[in-house]
Amino acid sequence: MKILIGDIGNTITKLCIVDEKSKIINVYNIETNKIIKEKKLMKLLKPVLREDIKKKILFSSVVPKAYKKINQFLKIKKYQVYEIKKLSLKDLIKINIDKYNQLGSDRIANAIGAYSLYKKNCLIIDFGTATTFDIVRNPGVYEGGVITPGIKLSILNLNRFTASLPIFNLKVNLKTYGKNTKDALNAGFLWGYQGLINNIIKKIKTSFNCSFKIILTGGYSKIFSKFINNKSTIEPNITIKGIMHIYKNLIK
Repeated sequence: MKILIGDIGNTITKLCIVDEKSKIINVYNIETNKIIKEKKLMKLLKPVLREDIKKKILFSSVVPKAYKKINQFLKIKKYQVYEIKKLSLKDLIKINIDKYNQLGSDRIANAIGAYSLYKKNCLIIDFGTATTFDIVRNPGVYEGGVITPGIKLSILNLNRFTASLPIFNLKVNLKTYGKNTKDALNAGFLWGYQGLINNIIKKIKTSFNCSFKIILTGGYSKIFSKFINNKSTIEPNITIKGIMHIYKNLIK
C-alpha cells in the first residue's frame, strides 16, 4: 500500500504519494487558494485518492482554512486525517521555544526531516512565501529560528505598491548594479538577500558557538547555494521527508 501525505503552504499545497520505504512516487502541486475556493474538492483531489493508498493521511499545514476543508472532505470519504501539530512529537524532537502554537507545522517538519537525515546540528533555510531559518541542535532539539520576507512575495509587493517597478525573474547576474530597472532590481534582490542570508548564518553560528549542517530548500535554493559562504546541501523535499518520518513513527 502507498501512503498519501501533504504540505499545505501559503501559496502551494504539495500532495505526495510515497511508498513504505519513503520513496516519493508522485507529486501533485495545487494552488492553496484553489482548495479554499473550490466548491467540489473531488475535482482537485481525485488524482491522489487512489485505491492503493492507506486510509490514514498526514498533513503539515500553515493555512487552517484549507486544512479544515480538506479534512472535512476526506473524512466524508472515510479517511483518517492527521495534522502534525496534533501529534505528540516528543520522541522525535524536543521543541525549545516560547509559544508552540505560533510555530508553523512546515518548520517542524523541516527540522524533523533534517535531523532524521543527518543526526547533527542543522540550519534549514527554506525559500518559501517567507524565507525561514530553523535551528536544530544535537541531540534533536529545535531551538527556534528567523523569519524574513520571502523573495517572490517581496518582488510582487514591490510591483504592487509602486507605479513603475516591474515584476522580474531573479537570475544569477554577477553585476553589482544595473543600468536599467530590471537589472537594478535583480542586483538589489540578489546581493541584498545574499548579504542577509550570510549575516544570519554568521550570527546563528556565533550565538550557539558551533557549526551547522546548512540545508537549503524551496524555489531559490539553487540560486543562493552559489552565494552562501558556508558549504550547503540542497534538499528540495526536506518538508515531505520530515512528514514521512513522522508518519512512519507515529501513525499506527
